[in-house]
Amino acid sequence: MNASSPQPALRFCYAAELHAKTLHLLETLEQAKDPTQHRSALGDLVVELTHAGLDDYFLKPLQLAKVGFVVQQTANLGIAGANRIMAPMIRTIIGRLDQAQLQTISGYIRQLMSAGH
Repeated sequence: MNASSPQPALRFCYAAELHAKTLHLLETLEQAKDPTQHRSALGDLVVELTHAGLDDYFLKPLQLAKVGFVVQQTANLGIAGANRIMAPMIRTIIGRLDQAQLQTISGYIRQLMSAGH
């Protein structure tokens, strides 16, 4: 595959409310004179999107496979633990980004949103 060829993509589904929130925050960040004022909100959004992705990629298939209560609870606890570890790291890293870096993150999220269409 060359650089101009579309890369394979794997998308996940998430709630309409989270989609609306994502669009609103990206528009706000992209139009802001100082996007760094929205670092915290972007960090929170990335945490939410990560959680939604883990849920759709891992937890939902387990439910569909009817793996049983103990396996499902084990998976739920594992994902909750992963989220507890990742969330502060994500927020800290995004909290240190400059304007151009925040705009790059915003553009990349937009690209991911349109890749499934």
